[in-house]
Amino acid sequence: MIAAIAGDIIGSVHERANIKRTDFTLFKPHSRFTDDTVMTLAVADCLLHRRPYAATLRAYGRRYPDRGYGGMFRKWLTDDAMGPYQSFGNGSAMRVSPVGFAMRTLDEVMSEARASALPTHDHPEGIKGAQALAVAVFLARRGADKAKIRHEIEDRFGYDLRRTVAAIRPRYAFDVTCQGSVPEAIVAFLDSDDVESAIRLAISLGGDADTLACMAGAVAQAFYKKVPPTIAAEVEKRLTPELWQLTQEFCAHYQVPS
Repeated sequence: MIAAIAGDIIGSVHERANIKRTDFTLFKPHSRFTDDTVMTLAVADCLLHRRPYAATLRAYGRRYPDRGYGGMFRKWLTDDAMGPYQSFGNGSAMRVSPVGFAMRTLDEVMSEARASALPTHDHPEGIKGAQALAVAVFLARRGADKAKIRHEIEDRFGYDLRRTVAAIRPRYAFDVTCQGSVPEAIVAFLDSDDVESAIRLAISLGGDADTLACMAGAVAQAFYKKVPPTIAAEVEKRLTPELWQLTQEFCAHYQVPS
């Protein structure tokens, strides 16, 4: 959770920047949380307080406008009558990490990740992306090694995780689809040594930086069980008190290692 938010904040200044390197300043004065954080915490609120997904996602989006929402999602936010719109964008995966931290079984993860995606992302690829990221978080949290995580995601979802960041990076471009960003974010985690390196590697791909780093950061926190205190402090500084309190409440309730 905290590392997912950190990835979003750190990546916010690199979106579309095609940065292609890892030696950048983590937090800049204008680094800020985006729609990735808002929607992640909306999902966390749904799980903590058993709130309905569609209404809660809309409530958070309206409370925190102008955070980089996509065009169709902005339309969905403003129209209570609008249903899912066959999206396979990575918005379903960027917000799903709380599911991986909260659920007790793989079956629960698969079901809840689908439920969290459906209000907007009812395309099979949109659902699959959410499920894959949530399963990666769940397996990492439960102590699976990287070989097990790689095998399970490849076998269950058909993603190619045998690549490396170094192999992907030269030709990788901005891609907001689940199928074009979820596998890459998981590869960034697989190539990492800790939470910070997972975030740096994800951003270095030169794509949808905040979302890639949000997803990679989530899996990394579940796996490494530790977020550097300096990173956590920067996250707290950049969130509103309401959002930081919710983050802390979720981590405490579900015993998320931080």
